[in-house]
Amino acid sequence: MCPDAAMPARSSSETDPVNDAGRTVLGAADISRALRRIAHEILEANKGAENLVLLGIPSRGVPLARRLAATIAEFEGREIPVGALDITMYRDDLRHQPTRAPMPTDIPEGGVDGKVVVLVDDVLYSGRTVRAALDALADHGRPAAVRLAVLVDRGHRELPIRADHVGKNLPTAQTEKVRVRLAELDEADSVTIAGGAR
Repeated sequence: MCPDAAMPARSSSETDPVNDAGRTVLGAADISRALRRIAHEILEANKGAENLVLLGIPSRGVPLARRLAATIAEFEGREIPVGALDITMYRDDLRHQPTRAPMPTDIPEGGVDGKVVVLVDDVLYSGRTVRAALDALADHGRPAAVRLAVLVDRGHRELPIRADHVGKNLPTAQTEKVRVRLAELDEADSVTIAGGAR
């Protein structure tokens, strides 16, 4: 999960009372639909799959990037390079956060030079994770373009960063917690929101 925010889960078509676990705003079907829409948007913006590379930001950005790559491959009939970009040592809040072990960076064969790189993350919040990802990416080459795809944009930006592709815009209070759960890491898919004013 992105360090900017935490996340939990339920379908946008369901209305559950808020409880200690939070209320679900996206369920598995909602997440699947959002990712298929994002995949279409990526292909439309890029005019096809040529020259595309998807890089997930650990931890939950990585399975999201893999799902997007699989969906694009389903649409286009060709494999899309997908990898992971760890940003731990590029964050500007290391001295304020508990020490975290870096996670693997996996740049696909062929690199990123001259490619259209789509960074993928679960939640866009302050924008600081994305800024760190741009710094990390610069150490691996010079893409032709960099775009950002996120499952949830919860607002409260601290930097002038905007996502190109968003699954769900989710207005939140800063006191609320958004939690994303994905089957690859959490055994189920969901986005939930908890905390804030009751």
